[in-house]
Amino acid sequence: MNLPTEIRSVAIVGAGAIGGWLGTRLARSGRPVSALARGDTLAALRAHGLRLQQGGELLQAPVRASERADELGAHDLVVLAVKAPALPGIAPAIGPLIGPGTVVLTAMNGVPWWFFEGFGGALQGTPLPVVDPGGAMARAVPGRQVLGGVVHASCSLDAPGLVRHHFGNGLLVGEPSGEPSARARAVVAALGEAGVEAKLSPQIQKDIWYKLWGNMTVNPVSAITGATTDRILDDPQVRGFISAVMLEAKAIGARLGIPIDQQPEDRHAVTLKLGAFKTSMLQDVEAGRPVELDALVAVVAELGRLTEVPTPFTEALLGLARLRARTLGLYPAPA
Repeated sequence: MNLPTEIRSVAIVGAGAIGGWLGTRLARSGRPVSALARGDTLAALRAHGLRLQQGGELLQAPVRASERADELGAHDLVVLAVKAPALPGIAPAIGPLIGPGTVVLTAMNGVPWWFFEGFGGALQGTPLPVVDPGGAMARAVPGRQVLGGVVHASCSLDAPGLVRHHFGNGLLVGEPSGEPSARARAVVAALGEAGVEAKLSPQIQKDIWYKLWGNMTVNPVSAITGATTDRILDDPQVRGFISAVMLEAKAIGARLGIPIDQQPEDRHAVTLKLGAFKTSMLQDVEAGRPVELDALVAVVAELGRLTEVPTPFTEALLGLARLRARTLGLYPAPA
């Protein structure tokens, strides 16, 4: 298979905060960038191009935007930067962006559908229907063409197509198998030329799991309570509950071969440094957008079952957050 060792063209699927940040940076490095978008975002991209507020400066870059992938065609690199609830709708639409030599980089929160691609020991190849109902993404994106990405940057949208960068400039990139492939190095090089602090990961699943370890608790608790991270962790009962959930996830990771060397209190100290931080899930609730419970919490309970690790605290968190989201109309009702 002729997978690229140089990234010449890029398509962004999900030109929101992270997708817009990466798209702007890559376009300004001289690469042609396309975006699959619709509605207000599509209109803004066509009118203004990609726009990024960073360091007191407005950065702009050209983009070819369309709501139809067949108008954009195949690219060397496709960046998937949508939120997990959008994947079922994306799956049937992205095919024309992906040629036999395309690399698909997932820049998303939570456990991805390809998590056990080339990884997991006895669980290698196990599908995760909780994050990929009916296997739609597995069919749309060949596993051999996936690269994992873990974003370490905070961005938000000031308006459709207008991204504001807050802090962080990192992106970890890795093959599901852990191989330091030429295509992974090419993606890291392209991102580096675009001004992103990209690094090659020897085990991207471990990086995904470590980021999840913090997000899977504070995010849903904030969605339930409406509280910022400082208030959440200042409450001793809530903090203890969050620690119990994290210990369950830590035990799962150890069974999977992706151990976490820290204790929950170590991660709490990092989170508290953010101050009165409003999580992305709380922002989604306030904006009336669907919440990412499946990729952040439900999948952990599923992995607990697969690894035979009891997860009563995770199940409780999932039940409460799901009920809150369903009450607000932000999570599907049971079939």
